[in-house]
Amino acid sequence: MIRVAVVDDHQIVRDGLVALLGALDGIEVVGSAADGREALHLVAQTTPDVVVMDIQMPRLDGVEATRFIAGRHPGVRVLMLTMNEDDDTILAAVRAGASGYLLKGSGAEEVERAIRATAAGGMVFGASLAARVADVFGRAGGARPADLPFPELTEREREVLDRLAAGRTNDAIAGELYVSGKTVRNVVSSIYAKLHAGSRAEAIARAREAGMGR
Repeated sequence: MIRVAVVDDHQIVRDGLVALLGALDGIEVVGSAADGREALHLVAQTTPDVVVMDIQMPRLDGVEATRFIAGRHPGVRVLMLTMNEDDDTILAAVRAGASGYLLKGSGAEEVERAIRATAAGGMVFGASLAARVADVFGRAGGARPADLPFPELTEREREVLDRLAAGRTNDAIAGELYVSGKTVRNVVSSIYAKLHAGSRAEAIARAREAGMGR
């Protein structure tokens, strides 16, 4: 049984997906949410196998929600189902941890196949997007490390360092990233080790020199 959560700010879409998926053999809908913040609570409570996620939502969008879910629940797979087919948005979603990307014009059978493939560990893109996704990653993949400060850091470590450079406390960072204070302390320690920084002040100074914290 594949356990699925549905996240979309439009109730008619959300209810339609819940009804569609709930009628399929081998799929159980464990809950639904109307925005990214609700999605984080839903995932924490139910730990679904797959989250079917919209992108443009109030309070917390689908890309940021996916980033948090990927960081806190690595076993949960996220399948984007959205009207947005902008190349930059597709790239951002996959880099945030999405395992698939479909447009809302996809048929019911395509959505079902995508959910089953995503749950099995695959990367899934709609037929209309597959060639474009390959092209987008071909153009963007090689240039990305050089464009980022401190390429030795993970994306989460850069998020934390950016907030350190902006003057945030550990507790404030934990609240913004929806993680525990202990997690932030561990990430900060890893940043110090990778940057060979002897103190918080030194790490902040180096980050600001690199343009972070603005």
